[in-house]
Amino acid sequence: LLPAEAEALVRALQGTELRDIGGQGWLRQHEYVEKLNMHGILSASAGQEQLLTELLVTHAKIPVLIGELISVEIWKRKVFPVLCRLEDFKPRSTFPIYVVLHHEASIINLLETVFFHKEICESAEDSILDLIDYCHRKLALLAARSTKAQAADPVPPQELQKQAEMMEFEISLKALSVLRFITDQVDSLPLSALTRMLNTHNLPCLLVELVEHCPWSCWEAGKLKKFENGTWHVVPPEDQVKMTKLDGQVWLALLNLLLSPECQRKYRFDGFNKSQLLKLRAFLTDVLIDQLPNLVEMQRFLSYLAVTDPAPPKKDLILEQVPIIRDHILKKNSGKWEAIAKHQVKHAFSPTEEELKFQARRWAQTYSLDMMEALAPDKPRCRVCGVEAAKRCSRCRNEWYCTRACQVQHWQKHKPACNLMA
Repeated sequence: LLPAEAEALVRALQGTELRDIGGQGWLRQHEYVEKLNMHGILSASAGQEQLLTELLVTHAKIPVLIGELISVEIWKRKVFPVLCRLEDFKPRSTFPIYVVLHHEASIINLLETVFFHKEICESAEDSILDLIDYCHRKLALLAARSTKAQAADPVPPQELQKQAEMMEFEISLKALSVLRFITDQVDSLPLSALTRMLNTHNLPCLLVELVEHCPWSCWEAGKLKKFENGTWHVVPPEDQVKMTKLDGQVWLALLNLLLSPECQRKYRFDGFNKSQLLKLRAFLTDVLIDQLPNLVEMQRFLSYLAVTDPAPPKKDLILEQVPIIRDHILKKNSGKWEAIAKHQVKHAFSPTEEELKFQARRWAQTYSLDMMEALAPDKPRCRVCGVEAAKRCSRCRNEWYCTRACQVQHWQKHKPACNLMA
């Protein structure tokens, strides 16, 4: 994007009512978010994301993006299940639905790109509390997630729900990165934000759960598989002890939350918390510390914690801020979920043939395949065996394979999604 184009798109970002999600105005906004998201990734890869950061701060759009993030999260939880049960919900309506499901992923991806910068974190102001709550909900889902794959179901609404679950996993991983960037700024966060992370949500113990269970890693048929760059792939034996980016995000967040003097002053090191934190000692091997030398400080802290009882936090009398965005949306729409779903079936998710063609042309311009491939950090891998792939499904152009044999093997699972995408 040219600077003037980027500024125009940032200026156009605005909050949306829950019932308007999926409508024409909302779809335009999603288009703006997606273009800014792709622009942000390309700019960051070239080390030139400063312009986008300045625009988002200058026009105070971070709270708007956080509000949109939470609106779509609520829509997925409250409206989407009702929508799938309505008789008027037709399979051809799924095209706009995919865009709505993708919207949350686009926003959290954009936030992940820009939250590396301190001024972005500060510009969130009071909405940082809502973002912390949002990240906590996603990390709790991640910690509880089963790694067992589910069989594909050909019924469109159920296929959509499966797609939503897959997106939920990837969104949760992005939320982990955003949370880590927030913890990088503990010295400049409001006191309420620190209290919320340490005591209200007890994030250190939740992060210990992620270290212990590692939901982005699993064993399948005797092979270790890890989730990186949007796909599961088999890890060769020589790389199994190698720290992934996701492992690094968890350890860095723990370092920020446990070793900061302000955090140590506010955190409750009671019997339960202490026992949970000491579980980390088993994971702090020499191999791990070689990859992230800062963990030596963590090792020293845990050794000290094992033999002492830190002083309890001072009970200061303070006025604490509370997050308001999510509560406001829930109160405003409480009891109206079915009415909202029926309104959206009629006005947003039952497009005419002409409307579908028009919208498809717009998305084809937004989701340019050449652009998407430029954004990919690595070469595509085969959906079946995980090796580098050069062939793509010619119908939906969404899945990659190394050979025709792998494509044929995967067809029955891929067919429902291929039909919908095509």
